[in-house]
Parts: sequence; structure tokens; C-alpha cells
Amino acid sequence: MAVVPLPARRTVIDIAGSAWPIYKLEAIALALVICLLLALIIGSLQIAVLVAAGVGTGRWVFGHVGAHRRA
Repeated sequence: MAVVPLPARRTVIDIAGSAWPIYKLEAIALALVICLLLALIIGSLQIAVLVAAGVGTGRWVFGHVGAHRRA
């Protein structure tokens, strides 16, 4: 039986000549989506920005720790 190895997952994306880790882009996108949703649901931009910043920071930190743990 033949075993076909899976291709390695890309961990960085080149944006304007700078390598961005995937977890950073995920954190930015997640924070933006949460900010927009909470602003629409709650109607308070202050709360939406604070919660989105916290969630984005959490994703960024956990991604950073996970990336360095794998390396």
C-alpha cells in the first residue's frame, strides 16, 4: 500500500514583501468581524471595539505561542 504524504500547511503569507504569519491575519480578520457584529447587535461602538480588541489579542497570543511551540 502506498502512503501519500500530505503537503505541509503554509504558515506565512507574503504581503508586500513582508512575511505575515497566518495567525496574525486570522486575529485581524476575527477582530474586525466581531467588532462589526457587536456594533450592529449592541449599538455601542465602545463595547464592540473593546471586546474585538480582546478577542483579537487573545487569538494573536495563542497563535504566537502555538507557532513557537511547534518550532
